[in-house]
Amino acid sequence: MDSVAMRRSITRMAHEILERNKGLDGVALVGIVTRGAHLADRLAGKLLEIEGTKVEVYHLDSRPYRDDVIGETTRRPLEGIAVSGKTVVMVDDVLYTGRTVRAALDALMATGRAKAVQLAALIDRGHRELPIRADFVGKNVPTAKDEKIAVHLTEVDGEDGVWIVSQSERV
Repeated sequence: MDSVAMRRSITRMAHEILERNKGLDGVALVGIVTRGAHLADRLAGKLLEIEGTKVEVYHLDSRPYRDDVIGETTRRPLEGIAVSGKTVVMVDDVLYTGRTVRAALDALMATGRAKAVQLAALIDRGHRELPIRADFVGKNVPTAKDEKIAVHLTEVDGEDGVWIVSQSERV
């Protein structure tokens, strides 16, 4: 994906979010740190452009809630995230095994009870280990287990783009 394809995918996902939720009343975006947070900000900007309505955006660090790093981090209460009674659209860059999303759901539930939780992922590469699926997908990119998806965002990497790389490559 180049920057134009990414922009088109984000625009399409914004329209799908609007259609599924019949507008933005009671909708909040929660971006999973790091790149998911920047994508949530971009989606919010696109929703504002399309609908003329500003949507709440929160950034969530799910690392303390991961099951593969227990003992390495301390779970702490999340501050500033108010989701009770709202429809939350969690945003991430790549959906792979589902473990990051599961951890993010645990973190989110610690903040309150959302009315509903939906998932938006720029890239769905398959290989799920948990029964999790995205409601909004920018692009499905089938990969081999020994491949990796590299998502670059201008805010973090100085450029926009998505590449499939081997595990040993760095982009």
